[in-house]
Amino acid sequence: MAAYLKKTSVLLPLVIMLFGNISLSMANDVDSLLLKADSLRKAYLFGKSLRLYDQALSATSDSAAIISIQDRKMLSENGLGMTDFVLQPTVVARHRFSVDDFYLYYPLEDGSWRPVPNVLDTLGTHPLYKAIYFPEGLNTLYYSAPDAEGTMNIYRTEKKDSVWSVPGLLNEYMVSSEDEIYPMLSPDGKHLYFASAGLYGMGGFDLYVSTWNEDQQEWGPPSNMGMPYSSPFNDFLFMNTPDGKYTIFASDRDCPADSVDVYVLEQESMPVRKSVDDVGQLRRIMSLDPVEDFTAFDNSTVMSRIVPQDVDTGQYTDKVSEVRSLRDSIYYYNIEIDGMRARFMESADIAEKDRLTLAILGNATRISVLQDSLENASVELQKIEMEFLFKGIVLDPDELMSEADREVEGVSSNYVFARMNPGEAPDMVIEKPAVKFDYTFMILPVGRFAEDNTLPDGIVYQIQIFSLSSRTDVSELRGLSPVFEEITPSGRYVYRAGVFRTYNGVLSNLNKVKRLGFRTAFIAAFNDGEPIPVSQARALEKQARSETMYQVRIVPYDGQLPDLTIPAIEQLAGKKDVARSVENGRVTYIVGPFSSKQLVDKVVVAVKATNVADVRAVKISTGETDRK
Repeated sequence: MAAYLKKTSVLLPLVIMLFGNISLSMANDVDSLLLKADSLRKAYLFGKSLRLYDQALSATSDSAAIISIQDRKMLSENGLGMTDFVLQPTVVARHRFSVDDFYLYYPLEDGSWRPVPNVLDTLGTHPLYKAIYFPEGLNTLYYSAPDAEGTMNIYRTEKKDSVWSVPGLLNEYMVSSEDEIYPMLSPDGKHLYFASAGLYGMGGFDLYVSTWNEDQQEWGPPSNMGMPYSSPFNDFLFMNTPDGKYTIFASDRDCPADSVDVYVLEQESMPVRKSVDDVGQLRRIMSLDPVEDFTAFDNSTVMSRIVPQDVDTGQYTDKVSEVRSLRDSIYYYNIEIDGMRARFMESADIAEKDRLTLAILGNATRISVLQDSLENASVELQKIEMEFLFKGIVLDPDELMSEADREVEGVSSNYVFARMNPGEAPDMVIEKPAVKFDYTFMILPVGRFAEDNTLPDGIVYQIQIFSLSSRTDVSELRGLSPVFEEITPSGRYVYRAGVFRTYNGVLSNLNKVKRLGFRTAFIAAFNDGEPIPVSQARALEKQARSETMYQVRIVPYDGQLPDLTIPAIEQLAGKKDVARSVENGRVTYIVGPFSSKQLVDKVVVAVKATNVADVRAVKISTGETDRK
């Protein structure tokens, strides 16, 4: 026995060391697989990354690790699904800015960005959300701020006279387990754009849009804006310019940690999305390289914001902008011609010389057309200046152009970025939120009467504590909360405690009440506010639990619900929970529950009428169902 113990004492540390090393090795293998899988996902190799995520799942039994891997795997599944619906917009410009002030280069009102921290976001610690868009004169404000747990949510507040309403969350569609940042309304107020790290996406922050439902008077379920706006990196602060020309957003794809790129795209009036299977082509689309066509140069939006405008000065600055744009275009075409001539002299290839000759002639023709336009625009500018002189107004175009050069970035691209000034911290008086009465059954140091004695609809149980000929006060409640008061037709006062949805719930608290001294307390039952026998309430409760329940499962072809789908459902069945998931690589929306087979069949027909082919009713239970 002693020999056995001695042998064991020698082997045990060796066994522990070996198994410890095996465990450590397995953990290292999983980490290595995840690192490679994440890299492949960010390189848009979604299929290859999925295979590595599956290997990582097979290599671990740790429940926390499995959940994390499954979440990351879903990002690749989402990305793979999005490759079927890729937009290929025309990229006008791209310029890199510091993450601390990139938003100031958006073509928005001067002083409209209010840096955080401020009264709306007292922390201001988010690495990307640096300011709140809050222009002067705004009466309805959407902004992002951290909740009690530090997660960024979108809030809405309205100005009433000189006081702002208590900020509130929008609805369940707009709340995820992660951050939502940079909400921006469309110029017509019908669309809300924002970035989320917790909704259906492919990693980092993706871009989403929600459409205002006029009938329901609330925002509908948000849709991922898809590629190339969303990527496996952080994409945020999306807006369309009011003039209908440009779409602008920011992204840190291919950027160092302290920088973001701001992209300017031609606004698509009727976007066409196509499937892209070739990874090389997908990467080129997602890189969003600007076109090299300097005739697209347009700084009128920028100029109009640098100089305060009325009708006359607006006409003047527009014409100055046109003259400058034409001059710059001529300059860059001349640079191109010089480069082509140099390549022509160096080349010995006859075909290349012919190509360069045609290109030089083409640019020369463009320059001739631009010079004619410049001459006409200069004449018109002189006329406007003469009109100002007759009115006694003197404007210095050189000073104006100098100011424009000082304030802008990207003058060598197709678009000029003007840096706006940040606004001051908002001076707001915000209503204090009303403290809502908590109807949860509790035993407190001092009892409380219910603020509203109206019982909710459906089956409800209460504990009746006593009946008196006169009204009592809180000293007699012995800490019970909430206590409901009812005056009977005979004039007696009846007091009942709590609101319980199940018989088991009320039964488990009956003895607590009796131990407080209410020895004659008993259970009372109600259906839609009317008293019924407890036995009848229990039978109705059991019947409700045994009902067959249904869900509607919707699989849109592009992963996004049409705008009319949710209103069509709510028109038939009222408001229903909508959950989003990915099944076999396809985005699936689950709507329900429904208790009527007849109703769920009508909903399926209505959803199909909104241009969704893949929709079906699914039976989800024939047993116990929580109907609280």
